[in-house]
Amino acid sequence: QLQLVESGGGLVQPGGSLKLSCAASGTAFATYSIGWFRQAPGKEREGVSCITLSGGSTNYQDSVKGRFTVSRDNAKKLVYLQMNSLKPEDTAVYYCAGRRLSLCSSYAAHFGSWGQGTQVTVSS
Repeated sequence: QLQLVESGGGLVQPGGSLKLSCAASGTAFATYSIGWFRQAPGKEREGVSCITLSGGSTNYQDSVKGRFTVSRDNAKKLVYLQMNSLKPEDTAVYYCAGRRLSLCSSYAAHFGSWGQGTQVTVSS
């Protein structure tokens, strides 16, 4: 079983940047695709980005393309989400999640391991 812990959230002004980290523990991290999801108050959880097992493939929600970059370091069991040009509508709790031995997906139901989330607030 994969355990995940997010960090790096906080309060940032519009146009600013944050880098989220997702630290994994447990075995076989490199066999998991890792997705980033977010959930704003009163809204459903939505897929933001995903990176495959080896990091060879990534995908992004249209609203974050060109602003967010996902990466991973399998040796350190870390996945990152670099978020630039942040907008107020990016405000949400951000979660990382693992999907074992499978390609990326934007559906939360496809992921079995979840972190506790980290709050990102974009406001002036």
